[in-house]
Amino acid sequence: MSAPYDVESGDAVHPGHPVQVDRYTVGARINHWITAISLILLAISGLALFHPSLFFLTGLFGGGQMTRTLHPWIGVVLFFSFTGMFFRFWKANLWKSEDGTWMRRIRDVIAGHEEKLPELGKYNAGQKLVFWGMSFLIVVLIASGVVIWNAYFSTFTSIGQQRVALLVHAVAAVAIICVWIIHVYAAIWVKGTISAMTRGQVTGGWAWRHHRKWLRELVSRKPPGNSGTRGTPAE
Repeated sequence: MSAPYDVESGDAVHPGHPVQVDRYTVGARINHWITAISLILLAISGLALFHPSLFFLTGLFGGGQMTRTLHPWIGVVLFFSFTGMFFRFWKANLWKSEDGTWMRRIRDVIAGHEEKLPELGKYNAGQKLVFWGMSFLIVVLIASGVVIWNAYFSTFTSIGQQRVALLVHAVAAVAIICVWIIHVYAAIWVKGTISAMTRGQVTGGWAWRHHRKWLRELVSRKPPGNSGTRGTPAE
């Protein structure tokens, strides 16, 4: 039998008190933090170049000229890092019927009435929207960034194309900063989420409360006679 769509390599349940669930491998966490740091550096350096009132931020990168040099190269790092993340996580972020139900019950999500929500896989609808939104915006930023990277590509585009690309780049940058803020806020709001991306593990109780379908899939794939759990998978 093939593995469920959202059970990824490295996901596992470890019986104990409490039960521990492997959610992210070391490689996935390194990949995530390289992407996150690249985004932060790009946001700061981009804002520094965006408006004269923010030019003082270039001091963090060694001055204006160095900021202009580093900004696109950090974008290259982001491109390769996020490409790795995309191929690592895209399958688990496919939209499912329970995600539509979760969205329709967004008031219960905000109010914390999780007993009224459907059982979810490894990611909820909000996380999936962030993933696909980030994927789209990063593609837009990279494509428009190449057009305005004058040091290497100015001879391949016209001034008009560069102006349009610059506008698109700025709008996409503002949008991705907003998505990033939502992502960070949600990670802080749902207790235990940040530790999952720092330690790689969550408790069985956390997984049972927030991603019960995923936990059931993990437990059900364990070899017979080696489940190590009784009652609910979180116990």
